[in-house]
Amino acid sequence: MTLFTIIVLCLIAGLAMPAGALLARIESIKPLWLEQELRHSLLAFGGGALLSAVALVLVPDSLPHLSSGAATLLLFSGGLAFMALDRCLAKHQTPAGQLAAMLSDFIPEAMALGAAFALHRPSGFLLAGLIALQNLPEGFNAFRELANGSSLKPGRIILYFSLMALLGPVAGVIGFYWLAQQATLLAGIMLLASGGILYSVFQDIAPQVPLQKHWAPPMGAVLGFMFGMLGYMLSQH
Repeated sequence: MTLFTIIVLCLIAGLAMPAGALLARIESIKPLWLEQELRHSLLAFGGGALLSAVALVLVPDSLPHLSSGAATLLLFSGGLAFMALDRCLAKHQTPAGQLAAMLSDFIPEAMALGAAFALHRPSGFLLAGLIALQNLPEGFNAFRELANGSSLKPGRIILYFSLMALLGPVAGVIGFYWLAQQATLLAGIMLLASGGILYSVFQDIAPQVPLQKHWAPPMGAVLGFMFGMLGYMLSQH
């Protein structure tokens, strides 16, 4: 039953990616200012959810298994790795930066989810919810990037995102059967992912959020983090 739960939760969290892409296909919301506000607010919401995953699950669950030096190095290395990937994609003018970032945090988080259930940690359901919350706006953003910068048709992009959702259950099963017994390795993976997430939030998401004389987008980030905090508090009881 636990394995089935992991597969279902990882799949649902992964399907938030094509759901975000479907949401991005909705055009011409009237009035125009409302369309802009909604798009920017959704991006900020994803940023808040990503930050809550780092602050409430990934880093706290990792630190007990690593020395301070190793934890610091791994977090920084995660940021460097994402920066190198970002620079490589920019050099080759590949419109897949958001897609790469989305998969780079989705897969290790799904592994951590599987391990959390194997170790009977209360953070399993919380992490599943946070992954879904962040995958929705990331799928939204990645779809727009690919639709505007590549020759792929919208329907094909959504199909690819749906197939990518299957990576979640695979990663979750790996975490359940293997990484749960490798606490130090799992902690390292989560900290690497955390460094990458922090880089992505401030490199890709935050710069797209601001709007002049609009105040809803920053509140989207607050709401994203708030839902993560609420889930964390509920999971502790």
